Amino acid sequence: MPIFSRIVPAVASAYALQLVFAATFVPQQNEKYYDLAGATGWMCTTLVSLYSSSLKAKFWDGAPGRLPALTTFAPRQLLLSAAIGIWSVRLGSYLVMRAIKAGGDSRFDEIKKQPKAFTYFWIAQATWITVVGLPVYLVNALPSHVHPALGARDYLSLGIFAGSLLIEALADRQKSAWKKAKENKEHDEEFISSGLWSISRHPNYVGEVGIWTGIWALSTSSLQTSAYPRGTVALAALSPLFTWFLIRKVSGVPPLERAGDKKWGTNPKWQAYKKTVPIFWPWGSTR
Repeated sequence: MPIFSRIVPAVASAYALQLVFAATFVPQQNEKYYDLAGATGWMCTTLVSLYSSSLKAKFWDGAPGRLPALTTFAPRQLLLSAAIGIWSVRLGSYLVMRAIKAGGDSRFDEIKKQPKAFTYFWIAQATWITVVGLPVYLVNALPSHVHPALGARDYLSLGIFAGSLLIEALADRQKSAWKKAKENKEHDEEFISSGLWSISRHPNYVGEVGIWTGIWALSTSSLQTSAYPRGTVALAALSPLFTWFLIRKVSGVPPLERAGDKKWGTNPKWQAYKKTVPIFWPWGSTR
């Protein structure tokens, strides 16, 4: 449908930018800025999705005038775009500083020496930006007058987003403080098991899934208008579902659990921690 064609510029920009980063860093075998490239990709792609129609009219069709002011967009468009910006700046800066401090990212110790495999990861990052950001790009593709007014569902969605962002940030902060205290010889614990880490073995990832659930929920009122066919809301739900799948089954929890077992598998405290603290959801299973 024509309306879906409006997200093509955003998707194209996601892949184009990551390929530029790949062309720069793959030859250098440099993975330190992988997460920074991801954060940059999120912000650029979101801006393209918001302004693609105006940019086409101005630079392709030759329409006179300036690009529209932010005040001309619907409140839901601005809230979703701002949510992307806040999340990407916070998480991106945290991950980049961690990688720089550590002298690199251990995930890429071997992969960065293989140009084809390393390039694949940059393309995968563009795919992640495309699929997970889908609700925002679809909402931004609509003209501002089409969007319904904000209602109770939207405010609840914002609450889910804000609460989940707080959980993710607090979990990261607690772990950073724990590491610093360990470096200062203030404790000799081998792994963190306090704070949010006492109710989930991966509370930062729980927050991440909640963030994208809130963003998707905030998009649903606009995606249920007659501008989109039935099923668009379900299509956009790929965002939190794909996030959960990646974290829980692929690149988040599984490698960290394996690393923990490798380091502390014979440690009775680690075994007790795994038996008593849920692996993901605080109310869920330990496996």
